[in-house]
Amino acid sequence: MNLRLSILVLTIPLLICSTTFAHPQKKPNVLMVSIDDLNDWVGCLEGHPQAKTPNIDRLARRGTLFSNAHCQSPVCNPSRASLMTGRYPHSTGIYFLSPDLRQAPVLKGVKTLPEVFASNGYTTMAVGKLFHGGDRRFFQEYGGSNGGFGPRPKKKISQPHGHPLWDWGAFPDSDEKMPDMKGAKWAIDKLKREYDKPFFMGVGFYRPHVPMFAPKKWFDMFPRDKIKLPLVSDDDLKDISQYAIDLTNKKHVSPKHSWVKSAGQWEHAVQSYFASVMFADHCLGLVLDALDKSPHAKNTIIVLFSDHGFHLGEKNRWAKRTLWEDGTRVPMIISAPGFKAGQKSNRPVELLDIFPTLLELTGLPKDAKQEGQSLVPLMKDPKTEWDQFPAITSFGPGNYSIRTTQYRFIQYRDGSEEFYDLNQDPHEWKNLIGDSKLKDVISNHRQQIPKKQLPVLPGRSTGHQAFKEANKLIK
Repeated sequence: MNLRLSILVLTIPLLICSTTFAHPQKKPNVLMVSIDDLNDWVGCLEGHPQAKTPNIDRLARRGTLFSNAHCQSPVCNPSRASLMTGRYPHSTGIYFLSPDLRQAPVLKGVKTLPEVFASNGYTTMAVGKLFHGGDRRFFQEYGGSNGGFGPRPKKKISQPHGHPLWDWGAFPDSDEKMPDMKGAKWAIDKLKREYDKPFFMGVGFYRPHVPMFAPKKWFDMFPRDKIKLPLVSDDDLKDISQYAIDLTNKKHVSPKHSWVKSAGQWEHAVQSYFASVMFADHCLGLVLDALDKSPHAKNTIIVLFSDHGFHLGEKNRWAKRTLWEDGTRVPMIISAPGFKAGQKSNRPVELLDIFPTLLELTGLPKDAKQEGQSLVPLMKDPKTEWDQFPAITSFGPGNYSIRTTQYRFIQYRDGSEEFYDLNQDPHEWKNLIGDSKLKDVISNHRQQIPKKQLPVLPGRSTGHQAFKEANKLIK
């Protein structure tokens, strides 16, 4: 071999190696989608037989559906603050609608999820509601709220009294007037573009949060006279404490179930929720279509979640703010390049787990101070044993739910308890706390109650008021 050929042979591998390191594979993008106040009335979760969510369902078919996912607080602000910081409410003191997460002393200097991605070279942008408020502070580019929970008619449609947001019915006359449609179009425009760096994009839809408004065409898909109401037991609350009843009902702004029934509005309100959910699902579909047509289609992680559940008459109440299945269970789907599609896991997982999961999926540094678990093991094997990581939900210190694969244990501040076998009793109608055969199982769940619980940070929210009112029963 002559000298020139020898040099060429030795040089080629070096050039290949140099080229590889000079142009490393681009990190995956992240598309995070939030749907506000969406319970399990989703096709793939089978929470109601009339639910129509074709786009959420198709996302589930391309990723992993976590069918036993739960929020860390059944109300917007603490749930989203927990997800975005990787800390439980009992570790921050943010249990209710106030204060803002920036006012929590223990979170001083803690970077939120999008801020961590920005500090690691990502372009971050969002539209709509990802945090409880002030989203512009956390993203490099923010497309606005586009009207938030609006628009609203000059006169309420269905509930003449009560909080201004508590209303439902067909309004306005066009999809184009809805904030979520405006947000979807903003996201579509951004997805068409090329970026020098990987992106983290948040898209927060406001529906089906009250007011449960959507244009009439969405209502027409759910004829009012064909609505199937959720199953409700008249004896449902007879085996729980007065404290539990007061905590979930006192000082709240949602209508009483007795009024909804007496006013003949139950079917209409359920119809409105269906219509609002399907409209939000439609907006999601537009964003997914845009992603699939974009240059980012094969290199984007998609996360979909809701911040908490929602009651529509179950447990004889409306809205959120409870530690029961209807209040804590949420849709959660993760689709990522390289992972098997069409998977479903019934292991208990938390919204808190999204942060560490995204860090692992994107190869970013792990944060040992985060309290959630990466769900990558479940994305590899949905049947992996997981009950050592129960889903913990709180509504004020002393009020906790512990959800495992089969059971739910609830302990209240007054010492009262509840225990349900969700395999046998999916509606949580029979409190098994006194069943001697379950003594050891109940004890194991009881041991999962957090030992250290920060006090409630000051605020004037309805959650603060309900917590204070219920605590009057404690001597």
